[in-house]
Amino acid sequence: MGVKRKSEVFHDLGTTCFLEEDDGQTLGQDLSISSSYPRHNLSVFDDPNYAWQLGGLSNKTMKRWKSMPESSLHNNRLFDRGNETIHRSNSTNSFPKLRFRDHIWTYTQRYLAAEAIEDAVSVNGTLEDEGNRDEMHLVRLLVSCAEAVACRDKTHASKLLAELRGDALVFGSSFQRVASCFMQGLIDRLTMMQPLGVVGLVAPTKNMNTIALDKREEALRLVYETCLHIKFGHFIANSTILEVFEGEKYVHVVDLAMNLGLQQGHQWRGLIKSLSQTHTPRHLRITAIAVGPYVNQFVTIGNELKVYALEKGVDFEFSIVESSLETLKPEDIKTYKNEVLAVNSILQLHCVVKESRGALNSVLQIIHGLSPKVLILMEQDSNHNGPFFLGRFMESLHYYSAIFDSLDAMLPKYDTKRAKIEQFYFGEEIKNIVSCEGPNRVERHERVDQWRRRMSRAGFQGAPIKMTNQTKQWLEKPGVCEGYTIAEEKGCLVLGWKSKPIVAVSCWKS
Repeated sequence: MGVKRKSEVFHDLGTTCFLEEDDGQTLGQDLSISSSYPRHNLSVFDDPNYAWQLGGLSNKTMKRWKSMPESSLHNNRLFDRGNETIHRSNSTNSFPKLRFRDHIWTYTQRYLAAEAIEDAVSVNGTLEDEGNRDEMHLVRLLVSCAEAVACRDKTHASKLLAELRGDALVFGSSFQRVASCFMQGLIDRLTMMQPLGVVGLVAPTKNMNTIALDKREEALRLVYETCLHIKFGHFIANSTILEVFEGEKYVHVVDLAMNLGLQQGHQWRGLIKSLSQTHTPRHLRITAIAVGPYVNQFVTIGNELKVYALEKGVDFEFSIVESSLETLKPEDIKTYKNEVLAVNSILQLHCVVKESRGALNSVLQIIHGLSPKVLILMEQDSNHNGPFFLGRFMESLHYYSAIFDSLDAMLPKYDTKRAKIEQFYFGEEIKNIVSCEGPNRVERHERVDQWRRRMSRAGFQGAPIKMTNQTKQWLEKPGVCEGYTIAEEKGCLVLGWKSKPIVAVSCWKS
């Protein structure tokens, strides 16, 4: 892809820092964030003008960090250099009060290497544009605020949030708009935060990241019409199903993703149309997994698909399993001996990734037990599920900046459609990643490498997707915005915006 993966960059730097996890334990984690986001791998930070790595957070401007002792990380009470053994404590109160701040200070030092870059850029006179300076300032404000929130410094965080409100605009530049979503996530996290000395977040009395279902559905519809990533998954999934089931008469698809809430069953209309153009008569059966308010909606979708299939001359059957993925049982999905099975998961399995991994393992075991001929998996290709809040914050800031940058190229500045997409769809994902912990955090996106390891442990074997040229031709269709890229990575296909990974599709067989 031409861009270093995060693990490669960490290996290059070779530094390790120890931070306190959300549950109060101490874990080893590489936190070289400044190196993990090279300039060419950021949307609003692509230009050297965006000295995003907090070059401005130097010793002269970060006066509030001066009181932190540099020797804290070398304290033998934290770890023994000889044996590289982490000493855990049964009591979170046994940690010195400034210990976590000291770790954050060390974390921040990773950014200071960028100081020389900013100075060089300034000397060369390429930071003359005031808008660039404003966005650099906004980056610093956001990360400083995230640091204050991580330290449970409500007073300082509140001051920074007050300053952010004037700069993070819903109808501003692409970075001002993404900053508005991250600002709201920080506000929500600060609201749920317990006093200093108490670990974790309070359980919210209501879901602060839930919006009205109709707004969410409208935003999803607009995302589907405007952006490519869901269509990208549908295109590859349908093409794979057609290829794998060549010559098969009875085809059964188990869809884990229909609770995305798309009104028209777009993916399956496309598959029905393609099946109608083949010479072999086909029987298509679709089983949708649905729960709550989506059940009645899927009944309507199923009836519409039956009418559409009748028009196209395809024998079609539709059924619904009323269950969440976490409560799904093997007997819920009915299979027949004469049919070949495919499982379709578009942006779904990350929602059952939990700290214990038990829920996801259970789902994968059930799917593996069905012996599908193919499992199509599409997920966001970014690590928003790390154990440390600041790491997740920086990773998601990088990722969603690229998405908002793509929306800049597709919709006018003051388009209300774009505001709905950003605030009611991507904004809700951002707020969940930033503000929530434990079971309330469901947007647990991970890298394709992590999914590859997880699927292998569950007993699945990779089935390389050989559609790179076909997919690139699909991107060249009229009406597709320039800037999207396709890359093949170890048999997976990755859709990116200007080479920045957005989603990855992989295929698996049991």
